[in-house]
Amino acid sequence: MRPAASRALCLLTLLLGTAAPAGAAEHLRIVSLAPSLTEIAYAAGAGAALVGTVEYSDYPAAARRLPRVGDGWRVDVEQVLALRPDVVLAWSSGTPQATIEQLQSVGLRVVPVPTFRLADVPAALRLVGRLAGTESVAELAATRFEADIGRLRERHAGASELTAFIQIDDQPLYTVGGRHVLSEVVELCGGRNVFDDLAQVAPQVEVEAVLARDPQVILSTDDTVADPAAQWRGWPQLAAVRAGAVYALPSDLVARATPRLVEGVAATCAAFDDARRRLERRSAAP
Repeated sequence: MRPAASRALCLLTLLLGTAAPAGAAEHLRIVSLAPSLTEIAYAAGAGAALVGTVEYSDYPAAARRLPRVGDGWRVDVEQVLALRPDVVLAWSSGTPQATIEQLQSVGLRVVPVPTFRLADVPAALRLVGRLAGTESVAELAATRFEADIGRLRERHAGASELTAFIQIDDQPLYTVGGRHVLSEVVELCGGRNVFDDLAQVAPQVEVEAVLARDPQVILSTDDTVADPAAQWRGWPQLAAVRAGAVYALPSDLVARATPRLVEGVAATCAAFDDARRRLERRSAAP
């Protein structure tokens, strides 16, 4: 294949979110233990190598057809073994260490993939690309992500800081600590996670703790809550509620460290921009 045609095929592969039809990926067998890692594998051109994944792996559409070996926290080791993987991709912030050790004890190669920071996304793409021999596709995806995030970071540099509460579940109430990628997303948009001092990635908190920290913005990624503004209306003493700065964000776009996080960052920054306008109007009102 001529070099120009090869580059065109790689680009088409990236845009479609599927794997290149030739290369090392078709000789490798990968099991992914997180929806985000499944998505990363497809974006890196390694979709043809995937032979199994976990529940909630629903993007791209091809991922829905893969055999399931459990979910993000409970994995059936026998089912994994039955798929004869060469590599098992583990979720550094979610796959239990006991599960990783159990898989390793039966002779499987487990590769933990960090997903704590925005920079982890291109790093994961390049890692999977090296494993699968699809470096060219992975590099295109990685550099595009870096460029898109860079533009968003530049656009919101210098924005006035707003404090934010990030709600990822409502019953019980869960948020994210400073190590979670969502906390960095909020920082990029000119915000500060009011629970960024907590060491846990996804700690449970009480409503009283939210009231005490009085965020100016509330971001809900809990897709089971149809109207987060209505949910928080019972606490009018919160600055975010008084300003009407309560927003629903699609969890798949903001909670998964994948190339689609670019869309999640854009949506988060748009919410902060709207919150600033609302707060400015309130402060200007007589």
